[in-house]
Amino acid sequence: MSSALTAPAPLARDARVIGVVAVAHGTSHFFHLLLPPLFPDFIRDFGLSYAELGLLVSVFFLVSSIGQALSGFLVDKVGARSVMYAALGCFVLAALAAASAQGQVGLVFAAVLAGLGNSPFHPVDFTILNKRVSTARIGHAFSVHGISGNLGWAAAPAFLIGLAAFSGSWRVAFVGAALWALAVLVLVALHHELLDDRAPLLADARPDAAPTASRKASASPRAASPSAEHPLAFLKLPTLWVCFIFFFCSTIALSAIQGFSAPALQRLYDLPLSAAASVLTGFMLAGAAGMIVGGFLLHRVPRLEWTIGVAMSGSALLMLLVATGWLPGAMAAVVAALAGFGTGVAGPSRDMLIRQAAPPGATGRVYGTVYAGFDVGFTLGAPVFGWLLDHGHPSAVFAGAALAWMTGIAAASWVGLRTASRRTP
Repeated sequence: MSSALTAPAPLARDARVIGVVAVAHGTSHFFHLLLPPLFPDFIRDFGLSYAELGLLVSVFFLVSSIGQALSGFLVDKVGARSVMYAALGCFVLAALAAASAQGQVGLVFAAVLAGLGNSPFHPVDFTILNKRVSTARIGHAFSVHGISGNLGWAAAPAFLIGLAAFSGSWRVAFVGAALWALAVLVLVALHHELLDDRAPLLADARPDAAPTASRKASASPRAASPSAEHPLAFLKLPTLWVCFIFFFCSTIALSAIQGFSAPALQRLYDLPLSAAASVLTGFMLAGAAGMIVGGFLLHRVPRLEWTIGVAMSGSALLMLLVATGWLPGAMAAVVAALAGFGTGVAGPSRDMLIRQAAPPGATGRVYGTVYAGFDVGFTLGAPVFGWLLDHGHPSAVFAGAALAWMTGIAAASWVGLRTASRRTP
């Protein structure tokens, strides 16, 4: 290893890596919401129901969940950078397909392309961050990474609805989304050297050079030599599957909020649709603020599951309050948006839990498998909440989100207790 890599990277270099990865990650989250903000237009022009629209979300995340688990192996084999190029190219094609759709079949095709593009992003992003960012800054890298995702979610409705209103055509909004993805692809290509996860590891970016708190939390038996293991050996780790369950439950809740919080608030509290739709943007911005706090807590709270449990319990209680229907309409919108703060605080601790679960040399595979729970949660959650809304149960959207979060907290607590028992002599 060259002497240039025996010391932590300069702050400016780490910041550039984090920044480019964050922009790409934010774009992937933007494309999670390529179709949902314009659901009212599809209802008007194509006569689709909410359940049928929920199917579009399910198609996106079904493709993404399968692709994400597989893409982790691809990232470990060919490198993260090349896979990122292909993913961004799929986003360009997905937006153009949506712009030319003539009905549900065309929208399904766009959802498939967008899901394919989304599938490798977490294995890609975390592989690059873990290998190209100094360990002293990895907590902040995870925080910025999470913030960028929330900002992508927050930007999508404003960008797509705003451009559609300005131009008078939802098709123009999708062309704008295609141009955005193309611009990000160019940005990534211009910074290709920074994103080379095949280059020698930074001395302090190795998994065995983690901060003290992280080293203690990750004290679990691992194979002495990753090269001697079967490529699927990591699947035997129980904590991997409990982390999968945590992601599954968390994103069941998120699918309710992203796809159906606006019409649910409109029906439950008789809010104007424009005001109800702003809740999603508020939720994502509150989540971004929470991730800033969560990044600082990462190295200050010794038990990651404590942060996750307290923060997500607060979000669940706020959602249960909204579900009662007791609040004034405007206050209900504010309370629902504020629930995003707790989920944001939990984000960096969640990502560090997965980092600790990843055996050396299997980063892409572990992130791909665990984050597949994210996609499976959306795949199953969207049609269920769409059905509940179609059948006159708007409060169930918020109560269901709260229940899913509480189940996720139980999963995170199990991982924390197991880790603590391994540290005990």
